[in-house]
Amino acid sequence: MALLLRLVLLCGVADFTSSLSITTPDQMIEKAKGETAYLPCKFTLSPEDQGPLDIEWLLSPADNQKVDQVIILYSGDKIYDDYYQDLKGRVHFTSSDLKSGDASINVTNLRLSDIGTYQCKVKKAPGVGNKKIQLTVLVKPSGIRCYVDGSEEIGNDFKLKCEPKEGSLPLQYEWQKLSNSQKLPTLWLPDMKSPVISVKNASTEYSGTYSCTVTNRVGSDQCQLRLNVVPPSNRAGTIAGAVVGILLALVLIGLIVFCCRKKRREEKYEKEVHHDIREDVPPPKSRASTARSYIGSNHSSLGSMSPSNMEGYAKTQYNQPSSTILLVQPDFSRSKGSLGFPRLSPLLKQMSGLSEVEHLYIQMINT
Repeated sequence: MALLLRLVLLCGVADFTSSLSITTPDQMIEKAKGETAYLPCKFTLSPEDQGPLDIEWLLSPADNQKVDQVIILYSGDKIYDDYYQDLKGRVHFTSSDLKSGDASINVTNLRLSDIGTYQCKVKKAPGVGNKKIQLTVLVKPSGIRCYVDGSEEIGNDFKLKCEPKEGSLPLQYEWQKLSNSQKLPTLWLPDMKSPVISVKNASTEYSGTYSCTVTNRVGSDQCQLRLNVVPPSNRAGTIAGAVVGILLALVLIGLIVFCCRKKRREEKYEKEVHHDIREDVPPPKSRASTARSYIGSNHSSLGSMSPSNMEGYAKTQYNQPSSTILLVQPDFSRSKGSLGFPRLSPLLKQMSGLSEVEHLYIQMINT
């Protein structure tokens, strides 16, 4: 009875070992963002596996919020790689002959969303096998920035900082001095593996060029800075100069404002004076119109005068102030017994604009 049981077990083990099997072990793979991940899946077939060959890759996302997604499939001698939109065009079989026993794939241009568990399933009836691969996508350190936080003066305290723009944890830091004997100050040694070096009571010996290297499991990056420790600056003089500059600027602004306001007041005064003259002062009358008015009034009364009273009228008119008297130039060269009249200056005749008759009349009444 015991012998019979052993024969049955041996037959079962023989059948199990001769069926389809995947030779690639379960494993974990770490790759950097943007790189290509090779996910192996190699298998062997037994003579009993006579059914059609089907190969299927599935992804279980790391966030566990999505169900398993088929990312690529081989069935009926055809490849289907457009099942999963996030990996469309980025996942491919590495072998052109899948029946040879290699179902490995490449995932190109890795993204953080590609993190998860990938499962390879191979089926050729009656044989079936599967393996799992854990893929982790890390980000290389990049965009490293080195700078001095504080004033680089003798006796001051400041910090040397090394900051990467991106990089997956854990990150490792290493500081080095590249110049001036390449010997680091003893007090700095505890901070040489940290992103920040605290400098106390700085001296000129600390001056030089320093580098900071940041590393993680998938890559590294480096930056440099130049430290130049100098004597303290004359802060009092700087402050005094700033104050004087501000005062001069205020004075200049005040002068500009004063000049602008003064100019506006002058323009306003000129406009008011011009307006008053134009409205309040009537235009002056010309001498010619005044003379004509005077002559016209005397012509009207001349017809009613007799020769006997003309002399009295003329003398009365002569005693009255009139601008027409200025037009007469007396002639004191008259001969005895002759009737003569003062002569009118030719220039005054032209300026007055009066006729000869009007001039003669003016001479008569002024004689």
